[in-house]
Amino acid sequence: MLKPILYAVATTLISTGAYAAIPMPDYAVPSQGQQVILNVPQLRLFLFQDGKLIKTYPITVGKASTQTPLGEYKIGAKVNKPTWSVPLSIQKEMAASGKAVQKSVPPGPNNPLGPVFVRLGEPRLGLGIHGTNVPSSVPGVRSHGCVRLRSPNALDFAATVQSGADAAVIYQQVSVNTDEQNDIWIAVYRDPYNKRNLNRKLLNQSISSWAEQHQLRVDQQRLNNALGKPANTLICLTCSTGKTKVSGNLSSLQWTSGKGETVEFKNVNPDNINSKQEITPESSSIEVDEDTDEAPKQQNITPLHPTTTTPAKKQPTSVKKVPITTIPASSDEGFDSLM
Repeated sequence: MLKPILYAVATTLISTGAYAAIPMPDYAVPSQGQQVILNVPQLRLFLFQDGKLIKTYPITVGKASTQTPLGEYKIGAKVNKPTWSVPLSIQKEMAASGKAVQKSVPPGPNNPLGPVFVRLGEPRLGLGIHGTNVPSSVPGVRSHGCVRLRSPNALDFAATVQSGADAAVIYQQVSVNTDEQNDIWIAVYRDPYNKRNLNRKLLNQSISSWAEQHQLRVDQQRLNNALGKPANTLICLTCSTGKTKVSGNLSSLQWTSGKGETVEFKNVNPDNINSKQEITPESSSIEVDEDTDEAPKQQNITPLHPTTTTPAKKQPTSVKKVPITTIPASSDEGFDSLM
């Protein structure tokens, strides 16, 4: 079994001022309403509103032995100042490791759920997106399955996301994007769950298809180097030597299908957007598997330099192209030095 991995990823600042080009996943978001996407290898959460990216944060996901389960979910109830009701399994882990056994942890600086808990999927699944009392543990691969954000980001996310919004946990080891000059940019991430399921045939097919359509030459050596040594940074496959900046905004390619076309909107029924979904309220006591964590001793941060999956739902034949807006990388100061 793959040992628990703790790593932080770096992404390149490749646009002016406080803006960065964020590698986007291959996932069709709805033209109306909200969509949350959590890409496990990328260690990043995306929040879209009406087809536009409005928030993105670094995250910590479950370790290899307690993986964050992939799939499609709904955002559930939001609980401020949660009390952590410690599951019996975690109490046994505390006892086995010599820690004082706790049955309940009240709100405050010692609560591993942080200041807010956002339910992910049905309560019976025991999943959530929450803050942390150890901010240095984000980003990483170290939880019992829940998704951690730094507490300021968790509060920001909870204030913006809507209960009932669609959410997807995906596993894409590669982001393939194009800029406004049609150049192809790729970011390759590590394989924390050791799935070894990156479909290189479809990846090469989509890249070749886009390059052929736009009369570009793909630097195969750059692609091979990127795939051989994941660096979590954007690399241009079709740029002339020396170009390190994205031209304008990035758009994602449908590389998981091998199409080599830009990702398009997923049409939705407006009635479903306007209808209110019933979300069962929760008490302030939350029982989920989580750690009474200590600050990681080593982050193994990738130095900064100039960066098969869960398939998207089947799309209707009538679709629109997704506009991608360049946004501030994060409201969290220092985020880009880690991500």
